[in-house]
Formats: sequence, C-alpha cells, structure tokens
Amino acid sequence: MVTDWWYGLLGGGLIGLSATLLLAGNGRIAGVSGIVNGALGLTRAEIWRWFFIGGLIGGGLLYEYGLAARPTPSYGFSPFTMVLAGFLVGFGTRMGGGCTSGHGVCGLGLLSRRSLVAVITFMTTGFITVFVTRHLLGLGLT
Repeated sequence: MVTDWWYGLLGGGLIGLSATLLLAGNGRIAGVSGIVNGALGLTRAEIWRWFFIGGLIGGGLLYEYGLAARPTPSYGFSPFTMVLAGFLVGFGTRMGGGCTSGHGVCGLGLLSRRSLVAVITFMTTGFITVFVTRHLLGLGLT
C-alpha cells in the first residue's frame, strides 16, 4: 500500500509534468483560472482547454473513488458559504492577475518576480486566514 506522502509526491510530479508539457507542446501557461476563462469563450482551436479541465476533474475522481485509503473529510459548509468562497477566489484571481497554479507552478518555474510576489501574498493570506478562523473564531477542524 502506498502511504499518503507518496500521493503528494506523485500528484506534485504530475502537476509539474502537465504544466511542462502544456508549455512545451502548446506554448501555454497552465494557469487553471485562465484555462477555465478561455474555455467559456470556446473556439474550435482551443478544445484542449476542455480536455485539461476534464483531466483535473477526472484525476480528482480517480483519486477519491479509486486510490484514496479513506474518504476525504467533509466539513459541512453551507452551499451559500461555498458559492461565496468561490466568488471571492475568482475575484482574487482576477485582482492578482492569475491563480496559484499559474503563478506558483508556472510563474516561479519561469523565475517571474511578479509570480514570486503573488505567491508570497497567497501564502501570507492563507496563513492569516487559518490563524483567524482556527484561533480567533474557533472554527478549527475536528
């Protein structure tokens, strides 16, 4: 049986490989927000975007229902909270000029200073959010 850290290593390797193959084969950055945005205005020449999105969804389903040793925990957030969070992520993605995958995986790999600043901002905001929700608001995971 494969231990949990191997899944992370394998997943990270596959993300890096897919980003590299997309850049080398298609000349495109594997920023998921840009790929989804482009898929919504689909032209025949850009069907690859739908295949990429399908791979993301299919990979998650394969892991959850085929490989995971135990189900992914569910924290019972309301649908309203999840939709609001999605809109906030989308707003932040537009404001930051890209998403964590575009800046973190591709931008840092290309030694972009802009991406370095973006990733530092993402991570700092994440740390602060976890601190506030878990320690100040008492919404920690059980």
